[in-house]
Amino acid sequence: MEMFVLQLFNGLSISSILLLIALGLAVTFGLMNVINMAHGELIMIGAYATYVTQNLFMSYAPASWFGLYFVVALPIAFAVAALIGWLLEVILIRHLYGRPLDSLLATWGVGMMLQQLARSIFGAPNVGVSSPAWLNGGWMISEGIVFPYKRMFILGLVALVLLCMYLYIYRTASGRRMRAVMQNRNMAGCLGISTRRVDGMTFAIGSGIAGIAGCALTLVGPIGPSLGTYYIVDAFMVVVLGGVGKLIGTVCGALGIGMLNTLFETYTSASIGKVLVFVCIVAFLQWKPRGLVAIRTRSLD
Repeated sequence: MEMFVLQLFNGLSISSILLLIALGLAVTFGLMNVINMAHGELIMIGAYATYVTQNLFMSYAPASWFGLYFVVALPIAFAVAALIGWLLEVILIRHLYGRPLDSLLATWGVGMMLQQLARSIFGAPNVGVSSPAWLNGGWMISEGIVFPYKRMFILGLVALVLLCMYLYIYRTASGRRMRAVMQNRNMAGCLGISTRRVDGMTFAIGSGIAGIAGCALTLVGPIGPSLGTYYIVDAFMVVVLGGVGKLIGTVCGALGIGMLNTLFETYTSASIGKVLVFVCIVAFLQWKPRGLVAIRTRSLD
């Protein structure tokens, strides 16, 4: 029973990290139909924003305030990544709508430039981010069951971000405009919606969520210029498996991949478990090519 509970918690933990990484991609790829290969570098920007915030607190703030740096780093990581994402949409991606291959190549090139910029500023080796004291340790359920506070904090952070995204998309006027542009861009423009402004705001929000994901990843391990490349494939798998453009599908896709990954790695190895997850996803997409949750539409394919 202890092994089962620990594996279940590990599966939820992996799923939460995947969900936080894929939420931003679900906005840009799922809602805007833009293949953003620089999404991993936006995650890296959020991680380095956390690293810089930590160093500023260590240099200029009193020692008793150091535990608050991570709380301050979360909105900073969101703001910095959102600003860079907005600039990327205005300068480059805005001119590539309807050309998915061109946007793929262009954002891949931007990602390479951002990686090189990070190497020039922070150096090629990985750097570590010290966790606040209140995130060290764990909650001991019994003698053999301990839930680390870091993983529990990430679970709570993912739940909060998911709730905010749901309220924004389905309960605000800006969210309704976003969904209108996603479903029928020409009709939304004819009704007076500024599609360019919606595109810029949507891309900024997706990029900001990627920055929050980078901030959360500093609790998992060291960070480096190639941090995002380790997660970008898994993020695309979550979005495609869940169904393009549906928030609930992204949640289900992250839970499925996280649980399967933990299950397969328990009885095999990490590499074989990853291969088995790929095989399961490919087999499922042969059965339901539009993912777990597909958008209902009257248009004919």
